[in-house]
Amino acid sequence: MQQRDIFPRSLQYLVAIAEYGSYTRAAEALHVSQPTLSQQIKQLEESLQSPLLDRSGRSVQLTNAGEIYIRHARRAWGELDGGARAIHDVQNLSRGSLRLGWTPITDYLTCSLLENFNGLYPGININTLEMPQDDIEVSVAESRIDIGIVFSKPFASTTRPNELETDVLFEEKLCVAVGNSHPRTKQQERMSAQNLGQESLALLNNDFALRRHVDEYCNKYEIEPRFAVESNSLSAIISLIKHRPLATILPLSIVRQQGLHAINLSPEMQRKEITLIYRKDGYKSPATVAFSELAHLWSKDELPKH
Repeated sequence: MQQRDIFPRSLQYLVAIAEYGSYTRAAEALHVSQPTLSQQIKQLEESLQSPLLDRSGRSVQLTNAGEIYIRHARRAWGELDGGARAIHDVQNLSRGSLRLGWTPITDYLTCSLLENFNGLYPGININTLEMPQDDIEVSVAESRIDIGIVFSKPFASTTRPNELETDVLFEEKLCVAVGNSHPRTKQQERMSAQNLGQESLALLNNDFALRRHVDEYCNKYEIEPRFAVESNSLSAIISLIKHRPLATILPLSIVRQQGLHAINLSPEMQRKEITLIYRKDGYKSPATVAFSELAHLWSKDELPKH
């Protein structure tokens, strides 16, 4: 039995319209006629005695009531999916699935963990999604992913803390990173906060947690940072650091992994925790449990000590 067979059609249609912003595109994606889709939505709105969609603009948008309702609908969908997966998951992990969300930072930090997991459980289908931390927290809370790996203390303002369960793996030290093209490439002494303000920086944009940590540090020590490059791609930033006289802020493990030169800050930035997050009281598949257990062993045995 597929998930769509047990989830009410009207709610499937509402979710599709919200995603595509169009009755026509939603109907095409669902392989139904547009009149059928429209009739289901009309009946749903009548039963709730509230409009769920605003059809006045060029694209269809959720009303305030629609946003509230679809949030609960997606969570219900996640619960139904969890029930179906609980029935069909094979306890010996010879097959199954794992939906994993991570940030660009935690991607670099934990990629070898994923390789180890795949080596131990090749029958598990792993679907990884790279996204900002705020989106990971919401996706976990709504059961759209099984587990998130986040950099720093979780819980964005959009997510209630009582919806998430945390499991700290390890702490990471943050430092300035430069490449061989930078005049400070052989510097051993610490860099002051004021000197950091004089560097041309390449950083992730402010959708990402690491950037917000840097901004908080700069605000605390009244630094006016010079942003030469802002990107949502960590690999692009690392490439720039390797070939241009720019500086960035990275976890020490990534600096060493990429062959960059680390410069400690004075005062230091607050160390950040690499944390697994799950939906509190949500179903944990055998694959999720196995990944969590392996993550703890990996963090103790394979991570460099700083």
